[in-house]
Amino acid sequence: MYKELDNLLSADTSVDSWYDDGCVIASAMLSEFNPSDWVELSNQVHHKPIEWQRKLAYCLDNECNVNEFNILLSLLSTNDEELFEICIDTLRSFTNQEIKKMILDNPNILQRINDSLHTASLPVKKMLQDFLSKIHL
Repeated sequence: MYKELDNLLSADTSVDSWYDDGCVIASAMLSEFNPSDWVELSNQVHHKPIEWQRKLAYCLDNECNVNEFNILLSLLSTNDEELFEICIDTLRSFTNQEIKKMILDNPNILQRINDSLHTASLPVKKMLQDFLSKIHL
């Protein structure tokens, strides 16, 4: 299943096509991943182009499982602001107390979010604030 997802994320599509259809198909694929697919995805994600990583991060809230969380967490180390924002936006759907604690125990994530609040556009600022409020509930 990983190969099919890789092909989908690698495809050259319009933005509209990706958000209308591609992300739905990718989410469905992710819901069918087996443990070896998750291992391969985890091993390959940082070797993929930034656009591929952005597409992946956007559709990783399918089941809010620990595999998805770990990949999103690893992608937060990016220097790409858009990927960072997509990861934080996606993480808003992870409401499990254990996951919240893991985020709160990682001061680098919280510091980067707080730093981003000063320069973010209004929609991004609202998303970041929403994330912080959900984490602190």
